[in-house]
Amino acid sequence: QLQLVESGGGLVQAGGSLRLSCAASGRTFSWYKMGWIRQAPGKEREFVATFILSDGSTYYADSVKGRFIISRDNAKNTVYLQMNSLKPEDTAVYYCAGDERGYGTSSLIYDYWGQGTQVTVSS
Repeated sequence: QLQLVESGGGLVQAGGSLRLSCAASGRTFSWYKMGWIRQAPGKEREFVATFILSDGSTYYADSVKGRFIISRDNAKNTVYLQMNSLKPEDTAVYYCAGDERGYGTSSLIYDYWGQGTQVTVSS
């Protein structure tokens, strides 16, 4: 059974950095993309970043562009989200997800989801 397991969340001061990891167990070579989505308390889920598996293209929400970097280690079947210059408004549960059916690059529709990891940025 395919699983996505996130790690790397935690508490950090504003301006700090964190790196989230998402390890996939199972075959993901046929997937279209993997992404990070976040949900803050009382708010809807929000697209953060996307990695297209076929060509390595990346896409970012305007709110994180220039501060976050999504990357993938094929050998480890792991996707990362390097988060720099963190702001209190980045506080949320961050989910890793996988799309094998080819939804849009910023779509919130995914076939597989991780359990989420909490990121808290203090001011």
